[in-house]
Amino acid sequence: MVKRISIGLLGMGVVGGGVARIISEKSDLLERQIGAKLDLRGVLVRNQNKPRSFQLPEDMFVDSPQSILEDSNVDIVVELMGGEEPALSYILNAVSNGKHVVTANKEVMAKHGPAIFAAARKRDVRVLFEASVAGGTPIISPLMRDLVSNDVKSIKAIINGTTNYILTRMANEQADYDEVLQEAQALGYAESDPTNDVQGIDASYKLAILSTLAFRAQVKNTDVHYEGITRLTAQDFLYSDELGYSIKLLAISTRVDNQVQARVHPALIDKSQMLAKVDGVLNAVEVETDLTDSVMFYGPGAGEMPTTSAVVADIVNIGRNVAGNAAFLDPVRLSDQITVQPMSELISEYYLRLEAKDQPGVLAKIASVLAGNGISISSFLQKGSNQQKGTAEMVIMTHEAREEAIQNALDSIGNLDVVANIGNMIRVVN
Repeated sequence: MVKRISIGLLGMGVVGGGVARIISEKSDLLERQIGAKLDLRGVLVRNQNKPRSFQLPEDMFVDSPQSILEDSNVDIVVELMGGEEPALSYILNAVSNGKHVVTANKEVMAKHGPAIFAAARKRDVRVLFEASVAGGTPIISPLMRDLVSNDVKSIKAIINGTTNYILTRMANEQADYDEVLQEAQALGYAESDPTNDVQGIDASYKLAILSTLAFRAQVKNTDVHYEGITRLTAQDFLYSDELGYSIKLLAISTRVDNQVQARVHPALIDKSQMLAKVDGVLNAVEVETDLTDSVMFYGPGAGEMPTTSAVVADIVNIGRNVAGNAAFLDPVRLSDQITVQPMSELISEYYLRLEAKDQPGVLAKIASVLAGNGISISSFLQKGSNQQKGTAEMVIMTHEAREEAIQNALDSIGNLDVVANIGNMIRVVN
């Protein structure tokens, strides 16, 4: 039995500090769980003198990544730097040197996961990444292990706490996006540059990871269609509520035969569904399979201690194998027979909000365009009029239609002389 397992830590920000703290403060508990003592051997940081919530001895810090990556005594490299580079190079370097890796890096895993899995398989080491999606809410491990006998049909998820907080506030207070974003930034829920969150990029990284594992396919971030929340207004929440829907930024992937479709966008979801009730900064992932039907994983999607929990769990998982000199079984085997379905082939119902002239015959012209593209109207609401402009706001709900058809129809509707502007289009998820 191995008596000591050495850890090299790359990055000691909020989560890295939490990992160092737990390894220190829960040393005895972790040793009992693993069967060996965890030894934090070295920590790479940009600024060794920066004040931190958890202090380490000065001799714990190293000046170069090679001090960890090429140290033959380091068993597990924990990468918590974030960003694509140099994190990717460090992970691959660690793997090539026969070291196991734990990472919380969603961008690296979304863009390079299959290549990292292949490199790890070649060197017979493990790369675990539970913290890369949904923070402290377990979802990676269940997809790799607990649901392995299932054929996953679909994933529907709320996996960005920043946008879910913003949308919850907009729904509850009928507030506009810009106002709520500023409040979220002041509270620390949104970054000073919130682009990755509010444009759906962060969620697209996470969905690529989940789709790869769920469908055992090579789904990269570039395969995921994504849209953000910046076009949503207080009116959208008011009208969707009247129609019986909530609005959420959903990450959705589905498999039909040998194709996977993955998309991130605002969606109208019936208020009776469990995902519609997930508010604030919380995350939730609903997985539908052939054996379990529908299961949901719900909890904190970020934060120091929840994310630390996921990182340390991966360390313990690897540590048990290292301590017992047990063989490492490859948990990720991907098929190259599954392709990605274009977004243009999506079949969905749609919510359309537009401003048009307040005069007879307008709806008939719009309906004619929709019909010409094979789209039928399921319901119609005319909202408040602007007497000064001579316009009225219209909300149209469609029956199921193809994405390509709705996009073509919107282009034509936007060119009608009776339409002032198209305010929004939101897909409906049933």
